[in-house]
Amino acid sequence: MKIGIAGMGAIGLRVAQELDQGSIPGCTLAGFSARSAPRAAEANAQLSTPVPCYELGEISDHCDLVIETLPPALFNDLAVPVLTAGKTLMVLSASQLLGRQDLLNLAEKAGGKIVIPSGAMLGLDAIKGVGVGTINSVVIETRKPVAGLIKAPYVIQMDIDLNKIMEPYLIMEGSVTEVAQAFPANVNVAAAVSLAGLGPDKTRMEVWADPALERNLHTVRVTSDSSDFIMSIQNRPSVENPATGKITALSVIALLRQKTAVLQVGT
Repeated sequence: MKIGIAGMGAIGLRVAQELDQGSIPGCTLAGFSARSAPRAAEANAQLSTPVPCYELGEISDHCDLVIETLPPALFNDLAVPVLTAGKTLMVLSASQLLGRQDLLNLAEKAGGKIVIPSGAMLGLDAIKGVGVGTINSVVIETRKPVAGLIKAPYVIQMDIDLNKIMEPYLIMEGSVTEVAQAFPANVNVAAAVSLAGLGPDKTRMEVWADPALERNLHTVRVTSDSSDFIMSIQNRPSVENPATGKITALSVIALLRQKTAVLQVGT
């Protein structure tokens, strides 16, 4: 399987190095896209076998599967050509799929696929499982350190002074669809949870600023006709980029390995 990577930040480079080392059976790194020629050269310098750097619109011509690790503004420039070519798009920016039935229609028409790795969330397989029956409710609570929210446009717009809070402060609650409009850069985890279960309009979300936290904390509460469960995850930041969880790249690598594995565990 020929793998392409769109975006060579902390996630993209980590996955590229794993492919370069041959530790993902059945997969090879066919190329990547980078924001500039110097960044492409810098990335290739960290690989034992340099690979071509392609534009976002052409990388799918050389790959079977393309991993998206892009800023939201560039998502469409990659997604449309990959799906039009009937290839597989692995999406890390899950929030960019909210309200995009057009992309699902395009993938179905062209024979493409959209895959979302677990990334910074756990338990998506459990949500898919109970979804075969009846899910009554899904609530995701995202708590972040003050520093992670203090510059958010919504916080500034609403004139919320997070510097003065002494205990956890609820900034916003609503459906994932509603919260995504106010916090477009903070809902990838919630988007994945919603797409695995009730959908973004029926999945509830709370965004908290917590002065006692040093890392993001996500808690999901699910009730259904088959199981009720609560799951929480607090991710360690990657060395390369403190804003990116270390587990995200590892989740992508695990999903690639599963595609060619003899034994597959999990839904």
